[in-house]
Amino acid sequence: MNEMPLSKAMQDAGEGHVDVLIIGAGLSGIDAGYHMQQRHPDKSFVLLERKDSFGGTWHTHRFPGIRSDSDLFTFGFSWKPWTGPEIASAEEILAYLDEAIAETGLDQHIRYGVHVSSAEWDSARGVWTLEIEETGVSRQMTCGFLWFCGGYFDHDQGHMPTWSGMEDFAGPIIHPQHWPDDLDYDGKRVVVIGSGATAATLIPAMAGKAAHVTMLQRSPTYFYPRPKTDEFNETLKALDLPDEWFHEIMRRKMLHMQQTLIRRSKEEPDALAAEFVMGAKAYLGRSYDVKAHFTPRYAPWKQRVAVIPDGDMFRAIAKGQASVITDTIDRFVPEGIQLASGEMLAADIVVAATGLTLTALGGITLSVDGAPVAPSECVTHRGIMLSGVPNFAMVFGYLRSSWTLRADLVSDYLCRMFDHMADRQARVVTPTLGEAEAGMALRPWIDPENFNAGYIMRALAILPKQGDHEPWVMTQDYFTDRETLPVVDFEDGSLAFRRGMAT
Repeated sequence: MNEMPLSKAMQDAGEGHVDVLIIGAGLSGIDAGYHMQQRHPDKSFVLLERKDSFGGTWHTHRFPGIRSDSDLFTFGFSWKPWTGPEIASAEEILAYLDEAIAETGLDQHIRYGVHVSSAEWDSARGVWTLEIEETGVSRQMTCGFLWFCGGYFDHDQGHMPTWSGMEDFAGPIIHPQHWPDDLDYDGKRVVVIGSGATAATLIPAMAGKAAHVTMLQRSPTYFYPRPKTDEFNETLKALDLPDEWFHEIMRRKMLHMQQTLIRRSKEEPDALAAEFVMGAKAYLGRSYDVKAHFTPRYAPWKQRVAVIPDGDMFRAIAKGQASVITDTIDRFVPEGIQLASGEMLAADIVVAATGLTLTALGGITLSVDGAPVAPSECVTHRGIMLSGVPNFAMVFGYLRSSWTLRADLVSDYLCRMFDHMADRQARVVTPTLGEAEAGMALRPWIDPENFNAGYIMRALAILPKQGDHEPWVMTQDYFTDRETLPVVDFEDGSLAFRRGMAT
């Protein structure tokens, strides 16, 4: 990027203090920075990114074919028109983010290669003190408000189960999160363990070049074959509309589709499940055992539905370039995987597409006035703040809708809260459980009755709790949040405001 004069935010950050410190330069962090720049130009702010570039998920994952499984009209920013296909590659997404940063001048607010290990709130001073490491040097920074936008998974380590005999396998066993740049799978027999969105991306990308790709799954997943670019998109493009109009129309269309799909998953799950299964049959033919391999035991949207653009994975299977085995692993052997059924699955390369390892706040340790904060012992305030933790917010997006939709709502919410604090002449805000919450039933961060994907279930013990009434809930429902969050009453008694330092 071109050299630019240092902004006030960067000058202040160089001196060790900013009004608002944003952790992470992925989609959530960039969105937060944009809102700060537009709504609070009076405040100094900085984005600290651990990696050497922006992008978060799209910078970490480098496996073949990596793409979004959400449409970019809702996954992209509301303020930056997306004019490409509905489903985009990681390269296209990173180019879009690069443009967003350059066009808004956010590059002068981002510092790369900065690892935050801990943050301590000091009520006497009314500041957060962060322990950071930059270019091998450890030092401290302070801020008035800490805004965590670092996502929800461990970028250093994906979820890798342990199977008997792994050390005996003659070939490499790879997690997609740690894809080797020099991996040669040309003409090789590849087994992909898992059947989620990553497997659905990898398999068609490797098929044709590999000798054969086999998806090994314990149980079936719902797959949603849909056009990469639909006819309505093409029609709008032919009208040569302004980019903003095109983006907004497509965004509303996609939101309507998401809302309909979510509603149907609740109101008519059997009919929706049948449609997903029929989608597989349409590509694979009547003779294919769709019941065994593509008919899940759970209702749609109890776990994520994997999008496959233009049915690419089904087409690879129909061509004979890929196949599916539904079985469990007994052990690894030198030449492949011995299955519980007794079959030996030959492999030269095994890819463990076995999911993410979730972390609470990216592994950053928090403390308030010397007392450690365990997120799992806190109750969420609107899915944004934590009970008893002053001047702190976090972004955790939607699991059924695009992540960025919630990031955008959170950014707007916090900017309005900053306005309210200014009107009140308050420097500190703390979510505070009152008498009405004394007997409040606490529930998991994500209700397993509504969503029970493995990567979420494995992490419930480290994630915050939610209550049984507003504002102590995490709705996970964009269509509710978009109505309620913009009109929140900051004086409902759940937030304690303080003007200055503790006395």
